[in-house]
Amino acid sequence: MENWQRGGFGLYVHWPFCAAKCPYCDFNSHVVPAVDQVRWRTALLRDLAAWAERTSGRVLGSIFFGGGTPSLMAPETVAALVAAARGYWIPANDLEVTLEANPTSVEADRFAAFVAAGVNRFSVGLQALDDTDLRRLGRLHTAAEGRRAFEVARDLTERVSFDLIYARQDQSVAAWEVELTKALDFAGEHLSLYQLTIEDGTAFGARHSAGRLPGLPDEDRAVDLWAITQDATQDAGLIRYETSNHARPGAEARHNLIYWRGGDWVGIGPGAHGRLTLPEGRFATEALRMPQDWLQAADRPMATTRMDRLRGADAAEEYLLMSLRMVEGTDLRHFRSLGGSLNEQEVLQLTTDGFLSFEQNRLRTTESGALLLDTILARLVSG
Repeated sequence: MENWQRGGFGLYVHWPFCAAKCPYCDFNSHVVPAVDQVRWRTALLRDLAAWAERTSGRVLGSIFFGGGTPSLMAPETVAALVAAARGYWIPANDLEVTLEANPTSVEADRFAAFVAAGVNRFSVGLQALDDTDLRRLGRLHTAAEGRRAFEVARDLTERVSFDLIYARQDQSVAAWEVELTKALDFAGEHLSLYQLTIEDGTAFGARHSAGRLPGLPDEDRAVDLWAITQDATQDAGLIRYETSNHARPGAEARHNLIYWRGGDWVGIGPGAHGRLTLPEGRFATEALRMPQDWLQAADRPMATTRMDRLRGADAAEEYLLMSLRMVEGTDLRHFRSLGGSLNEQEVLQLTTDGFLSFEQNRLRTTESGALLLDTILARLVSG
């Protein structure tokens, strides 16, 4: 069985433009006065064709439009890319086509056109249900706009998810409990809940370094917020299947499952990452990050992207890092087939301490272990 058959095969399209840069965001996103949609469509299609030539014959399970803000793309561009991908590869009968969307009223008005273009799943960035916190997060929509946009998406397709950020400034445990309860009252089949992290190179990172980001939770409050999140989602039937993602059984985000299960995906667009298993080995791909650099290089097939072969245990360690994020855990047979090895003494100790479980060739974190994932991973591959 080839790797793409075991872990899945998908296409990721990165649209790097946003109406505004959120202060917590460290993604490859840029604010520009205007975008030549036709030129970008041509460049993306050319890049897609070059990668398709190297990966022909595969079954395409998912397409994901991420960013940036892909709901700012012309629907004609989305339609052209979906049609091209369906022609280059063998589309799965249940091909999932996801588009990340900001919930402003302008973008919500375009949702129907995206569905006509082939999108059958929306991931809507609500981020908060409180207007004051939305302004603090640099969002351009209100809580009411966010709710309306979600309802527009849900009227068009059953597969709709939304994101919320918690552990925000001055957010109490009680306030998050109320907000999460409200979210769960209208949530559909999938919900992504992320603790706010302060990243270097962001506006929040600079403010935090300067002592100008007060009210962030300490470790104890962060743990309490996590615990409430798990209890409430479980009670609502939205089961945590990955560190920050919850879904009704069968409604998991198929594209992200490819990442976490160590599958293959083509990444196109500025800064897009991919993973491909080719006859020469497994490769990590990374496109040129700056939009203009990428656009200029797109005239030359595959000149947009660097390919690095994953050597030795690198592929195994990456698979371990990603798969342990999931409740289903790591398939140790696959991990070892990639050349991976674990510190068995640490596995035993972490299992004894209640942070890991091991059964039927699966290694998993427990509920307690999920809170300490980075520490556990460092211990598992030490020595």
